[in-house]
Amino acid sequence: MAGLTALMVSTALLSGVFGMAGGMVLIGVLLAVLPVADAMVLHATTQMASNGWRAALWWRFVRVRPMMNFLLGALVAVIVLGLVNYVPSRPVALLMLGTTPFLVRLLPRSLHPDPERLGHGLAYGAACMALMILTGVSGPLMDSFFLGGKLERREIVATKAACQIFAHAGKLLYFGGLVSAAGAIDPLMAALAIGASILGTTLAKPLLEALSDTQYRSWAGRIITAIALYYVAQGSWELFKG
Repeated sequence: MAGLTALMVSTALLSGVFGMAGGMVLIGVLLAVLPVADAMVLHATTQMASNGWRAALWWRFVRVRPMMNFLLGALVAVIVLGLVNYVPSRPVALLMLGTTPFLVRLLPRSLHPDPERLGHGLAYGAACMALMILTGVSGPLMDSFFLGGKLERREIVATKAACQIFAHAGKLLYFGGLVSAAGAIDPLMAALAIGASILGTTLAKPLLEALSDTQYRSWAGRIITAIALYYVAQGSWELFKG
């Protein structure tokens, strides 16, 4: 319990600075030490707390138009996938997570993501919510969407956090059984998870302030590439073994 709490502080700190990566690291560890249902519920709890507090800390920088564009697309994905009820295999899910950021980079410049445009928000919101439901996380694709426009670093972190609150809530709504499984989580562990997420997010605030927009975008791009390559390698290996 102490180890998980320390991990949650660290991953919330990472996400608090760059608005990404912390949740992906956390879900991997939770799946290794907990049953799947418990891991998913605890992950959703920490992510909603972390993103909620991050959005509260930076509320002045939340951009409503990009957020609404994204959430409209996410709502479409929840409705469509609720009708289709498709669940991919783990290797396919990993490959989906890993290849999408590189596909975004191959698009013509005129089609690169712009959070301010409704059509782009609908497309990326739907794609990211589909990944969230099918794999548990939205992966680097969501980060690529918010990095594609002209938002400054605090606007990116704040607006993405606001979107993530609803995305993780949508995941819990889609997997209704996971909500009922929440009773299996130790109440103390759930309380520690929320506290750790708030602490890590709070500690990240001065670090984000210290970064310039150029430094932020440079490091964020490297993190996206590293995580995407890991997902491609892991998915390819599991597909080969299978």
